[in-house]
Amino acid sequence: MRLVLTLLVRDEEDILRANLEYHLSQGVDLVLVTDNGSVDRTVGILEEYERLGVVRLIHEPSDDYSQARWVTRMARLACIDHEADWIINGDADEFWWSETGTLKSVLEAVPDSDDLVVVPRSNFVPRPPGEGNLFQRMVVREAHSCNALGDPLPPKVCHRASPEVQVAQGNHSISGGTGLRVAEEPRLLIFHFPLRTYRQFERKIRSGGAAYERNRELPYEYGITWRHLYRELLAGRLQSYYESQILGDAEIRKGIAEGRLLVDRRLQDHLLSLGSRIASEP
Repeated sequence: MRLVLTLLVRDEEDILRANLEYHLSQGVDLVLVTDNGSVDRTVGILEEYERLGVVRLIHEPSDDYSQARWVTRMARLACIDHEADWIINGDADEFWWSETGTLKSVLEAVPDSDDLVVVPRSNFVPRPPGEGNLFQRMVVREAHSCNALGDPLPPKVCHRASPEVQVAQGNHSISGGTGLRVAEEPRLLIFHFPLRTYRQFERKIRSGGAAYERNRELPYEYGITWRHLYRELLAGRLQSYYESQILGDAEIRKGIAEGRLLVDRRLQDHLLSLGSRIASEP
């Protein structure tokens, strides 16, 4: 069984190496990455892993955030050029966690009659700046996560490879290929780290929001959370929003007592087991 991960990235130097190392440790055989104009160390990190033979890097210069088109291209390449059996379409801030075994062993066990797995996401809450890297600071996640508009955070899907697959904007669904029967047994969860520092968050919204505004093909409701946050940025309110999401110790204790928050160090422990290089990065 051959497992391929696709990533669409832009300026993800703070989390990219951990993402690659984690998923490779979970049985991913190859990571197809489309870089959309990064100006930080992202491309250098990807080229390092490309030399190791575990990353294929694609450069996409267009700046209109045509995510569905670019991810679909990678998903089809994974099937046709790299003989993938299963494909995970992820983001750099997402870590696909298996409750039992590795990602590869869980997907290997999916019945042949099933074509995709729907996986919920759980946001880790931002914390004030302090000692340690982001995985050492951010060990509290939400029991039920919502987006910036207050709507439930939509799940993502992974799927069997198909040369006809069409990945929807946001990687929340697919079409084409086989009958698309949903597997019900695999226990997977996506650990999501969307808010890590204000600098990272502001840069993401500035570039992504402007790109959505330039895209004349997508209906307005696509990327609506990005568009909302981009308006907040232009209005000078984005930093206030970010600071409102940072939880202090008292808020953390209250959230845990009420069942809204959970302490979850499993990803931190796993990354530490992979080596000091990841653990020591800021």
